[in-house]
Amino acid sequence: MKKPIITKGKRKQAIARVALYPGNGTITINGQLLRNYSNESLRLRVSEPLIIAGNNDVNLTITCRGGGENGQADAIRLAIARALVQHDKKLKKVFDEYDRLLLVADVRQNEACKPNDSKPRDKRQKSYR
Repeated sequence: MKKPIITKGKRKQAIARVALYPGNGTITINGQLLRNYSNESLRLRVSEPLIIAGNNDVNLTITCRGGGENGQADAIRLAIARALVQHDKKLKKVFDEYDRLLLVADVRQNEACKPNDSKPRDKRQKSYR
């Protein structure tokens, strides 16, 4: 058996790890099949790199922790695209032209709350009377 390709993707607090094996196209996310994962829009977002690549000859085992559903979906999407690029170098240009966020992590984070205030930006309204 060939060694698996292992990649990771991050989005906000979510971290996804993908192991890519040669196989028949089985995709499992945290022990459950892709068709049972979350809702339809997140399933489409996760499977986007697979649809673009168009190859079903690999098995993917994905583990994801932290963050919310959307952050996890974006982290999984990034990790899958990176694994597919390592598997087939020609896909790098295809993914880059389609959407750069398939290969480059979105590093934006929530802004921290400021001292003595409960919000990151707006100040409390001041009253003089």
